[in-house]
Amino acid sequence: MASPDHAGSVARSAGGAASSASATAAASAASTTLDAGSISARLDRLPATRSVWKLVVLLSLGFFFELYDLLYSGYVAPGLVKSGLLTATTHGLFGSTGVASFIAALFSGLFIGTIACGFLADRFGRRAVFTYSLLWYTAANVVMAFQETATGLNFWRFVAGVGIGVELVTIGTYISELVPKQIRGRAFACEQAVGFTAVPVVAFLSYLLVPRTLFGLDGWRWVVLIGAHGALFVWWIRRALPESPRWLAQQGRLAEADRVMSELEAKVRSEYGSELPPPAPPAPVAPRGSFRDMWVPPYRSRTLMMTIFNIFQTVGFYGFANWVPTLLIKQGITITTSLMYSSVIALAAPIGPVIGLFIGDRFERKTVIVVMAAVNIVCGLWFSRASGAVLLVSLGVCLTLAGNIISYSYHAYQTELFPTSIRARAVGFVYSWSRFSAIFTAFLIAAVLKHFGTTGVFVFIAGAMLIVMLAIGLMGPRTKGLELEKISR
Repeated sequence: MASPDHAGSVARSAGGAASSASATAAASAASTTLDAGSISARLDRLPATRSVWKLVVLLSLGFFFELYDLLYSGYVAPGLVKSGLLTATTHGLFGSTGVASFIAALFSGLFIGTIACGFLADRFGRRAVFTYSLLWYTAANVVMAFQETATGLNFWRFVAGVGIGVELVTIGTYISELVPKQIRGRAFACEQAVGFTAVPVVAFLSYLLVPRTLFGLDGWRWVVLIGAHGALFVWWIRRALPESPRWLAQQGRLAEADRVMSELEAKVRSEYGSELPPPAPPAPVAPRGSFRDMWVPPYRSRTLMMTIFNIFQTVGFYGFANWVPTLLIKQGITITTSLMYSSVIALAAPIGPVIGLFIGDRFERKTVIVVMAAVNIVCGLWFSRASGAVLLVSLGVCLTLAGNIISYSYHAYQTELFPTSIRARAVGFVYSWSRFSAIFTAFLIAAVLKHFGTTGVFVFIAGAMLIVMLAIGLMGPRTKGLELEKISR
């Protein structure tokens, strides 16, 4: 029989071995956890509980203020003309005193913000850039609201556009990296549904305020200043948002990424009511990237496809959204009635993305884009020949629905096509061409409207949407339900 001392020695030895084995297992688990591919795999296996959707809604609130500022141009334009600051038509193709110059100033800023500053979110993080770009364009809009000349108006609209451009890139990148793969489409639909509620809000406020003067200020100034209240919510929104764990891991900040994931997993686990499903085998994650990485296969063809798409989709979306009150006035409708019709049409803006909450992850993004572009062509050409109030509003609603379904679909689609290392930079680059296109689209539509009327405008839009259908239909890869890392291979 072994002595008690010997037995104790064996027990201690066995305990030490077990302890050593546990330590090895823990170290192995830690090394697996603290890996960029595993961080992504842990995120993609999360069930879509309340905590996950809360992050989406908070980012969507930021998108609401962004769209309010982005889309009020068309609704305040009649007020700018009425006040004498701008003219309805443009003297010379690139005249600086017409409504077209005001719209072009915004899109010039958007172009600079997206093409030159898109890299900021890749360098400094999604959370910081989301916050400060929102504060930037809010401050610029407050200054713009008190301008008394066309030059001052256009300059501060340009400055605001730079901030909005950076924000547009950052929010899309942020959402795609914070949600699991199975709800990416619905997450973008939610973002757009919340964001596009800004359209009926700004349309209704314009209907109430633009024709009037309150406390010595023109109504259009009140519409701009009301939108600036978004800055009050910035810090509250920011406090509840974590940094993207994918971005942290890709930057080598693995301990921070692990902490963010652990906190999110704990919240999801408590809401889910049982253990979380195991993560899938991690896919390799590309190291830090650079601009030239966009021009190697498979990203080169995707960059070219999305550049072509963005140049021409802008003609369809903003060609209608920014000009609908003016187009209605051109057809003989008064300013007040035009703004009323526009308000009714704008009520449809969030409905398109709400539809996306049901279909966002059931159909391929590219298929939805192609079909809705075709709807845009048919309804736009019909709108140009319509005259009755019911038909005009009905077709306006259809155009708004089609445009906004395209919007949530392509915002999700273009963030899926590039890896984390260059996602914000690449999305900024391809998206910037929509801003560049819009600069000239504003002047071209003004010229077409002057010489060919609303029919000419919608023929122009139809040609652009046909190119959209061909680019996405022929060149676009499938992305539905795939991990971001797999799409990036």
